[in-house]
Amino acid sequence: SLDDTIGMVHMKDVMPYWNSGRKFHLRDVLRRVIFAAPTLPVLDLLLDMRRQRVHMALVVDEFGGTDGLVTIEDLVEEIVGEIEDEHDVQTMDKPVPKADGVFEATGRTTIEAFEETLGPVLNDEERGEVDTLGGLIFSLAGRIPSRGEVVRHPTGLEFEILDVDPRRIRRLRVRRRAPPDGPTATDRANESG
Repeated sequence: SLDDTIGMVHMKDVMPYWNSGRKFHLRDVLRRVIFAAPTLPVLDLLLDMRRQRVHMALVVDEFGGTDGLVTIEDLVEEIVGEIEDEHDVQTMDKPVPKADGVFEATGRTTIEAFEETLGPVLNDEERGEVDTLGGLIFSLAGRIPSRGEVVRHPTGLEFEILDVDPRRIRRLRVRRRAPPDGPTATDRANESG
C-alpha cells in the first residue's frame, strides 16, 4: 500500500528487461525513497533531494500515512513559478464558447481565466479554496465525479464531465442555468465590495 512504501522504480531501470528474456527481480531496480513531513521547508527538501540524488519524495503525515508525492520539478516551481516542458499537457487557457451559451474547458482551467470569460461566479471563500475548475468540481461533489455526471454550483452553473481519469477531470462542459432563489456569488461579491 502507499502507507507501506519500500522504494520506487524508475521506468528506465525496467526497460532493459523488456523483451530481453532476462529474469526480472524488483529488488534489483528498487531505489530508496525520501520521506518528508508536510511542514519541511521547500528549500530544505530540495537540498536534501539533490544531496541524495533522488528526484522524488513521499510526503507523510504525523501517523506515517502517505499524503502525496513531490518531485524536484514541483519544488523548483514553488520557488520560481510554473515551468513548462515537453511533458506538460497544454492547458486550455479560457473556456471555449460553443452553441447556446455552452462552454467547454479543461479541469486545469484556472478560476481566474474562467471568471474572465463568464464573469464572477465564486465567492471569496470558494476562490480561496480552489485554483482550477477541476478543484472546484471536486469540492462541490466531494469526490471525483464520473464521465457524464453533472455537478451543480449554487449560482446555477452546471458542469458536465466529458472526460475524467481516476485522479482528475480532463474535459468538461459548462452551462448556466437559472440560479436557485437567493443571492448569487456576483451579488455577494457586490455586497462585500
